[in-house]
Amino acid sequence: MSGNKNNKGMMKAVRIHEYGNSDVLRYEDAEVPQVNGNDVLVRVEYAGVNPMDWKVREGYFKEAIPLKMPATLGIDFAGTVEKVGDKVKRFKPGDKVFSRADFTRGGSYAEYVAVDANQPAHVPKSLSVKEAATVPVAYGTAYNGLFTTAGLKSGQKVLITGASGGVGIAAVQLAKSAGAYVAGTTSAANVPMVKSLGADQVIDYTSTDFSKQVSGMDVVFDTVGGDTLDRAYAVLKKGGVIVSTAGQPNASLEAKYGVVARPLKNVTDGKLLEDLARLFDNGKLKVVLEKEFTMSDIKAAHDLSQSRKARGKIVVRVE
Repeated sequence: MSGNKNNKGMMKAVRIHEYGNSDVLRYEDAEVPQVNGNDVLVRVEYAGVNPMDWKVREGYFKEAIPLKMPATLGIDFAGTVEKVGDKVKRFKPGDKVFSRADFTRGGSYAEYVAVDANQPAHVPKSLSVKEAATVPVAYGTAYNGLFTTAGLKSGQKVLITGASGGVGIAAVQLAKSAGAYVAGTTSAANVPMVKSLGADQVIDYTSTDFSKQVSGMDVVFDTVGGDTLDRAYAVLKKGGVIVSTAGQPNASLEAKYGVVARPLKNVTDGKLLEDLARLFDNGKLKVVLEKEFTMSDIKAAHDLSQSRKARGKIVVRVE
């Protein structure tokens, strides 16, 4: 984006004017966000695409996350600091950062995004800006699910359902790096990839009932929901913990199996991103990219995410 356009306070962004399918996405002019005292304005280079994005677009969360239309979508991003508020000490113009955006302030499908200075972290030395743009939601959610919520510890056994999705890929690596025994479910085509991430046991859910293959788990981290989530209660040992990104705790199944279902506590800020950056730089984690799109092709990116067939992360190049 040219400095001249920035002086006029306008930029390109992908916005919605109403909730709906991918046809409501519009690539159009929008105002550059305002920067307050503790804000960082970032020139976005890449934005990650997550299931949360199209779920917000569809209106699934309109009560929990009220949007003022037209609304810019997107959570994950990485880019270059353009400007900082007068209270900001951690960042300066020119820094490469990655972060989550705030939907209610303006999402990351835009040439510029403003976030509170507590949200970003410096891009890990081992990752490109493109790779870093896919980290905050998936790896933050996996970290919070496994450790903050479930309390997974070294030596414990964990089952991860949907192990080849964005959050699943992150969870397999994080659990393994923490010294856990990791079992995962995926389709046949993705079994080798999940094994390559360090999983000790990988079950092809299309041909095998995972609940008959694993047992005595300390933790289940579910990213699928529905019937998969319901069947996962049975694989836990007494007192085991189940956490889902795709469903709510089921009191009757908790009582039946003598286990604990906890709602996901999911807060990803700059401190957590710095911790994740160290894991990347220490060789404990890697990014798996599925496909890159441009902002003008955002509809195809959303459609791929919504198909649930992506293996790894989808990223959008901001031009």
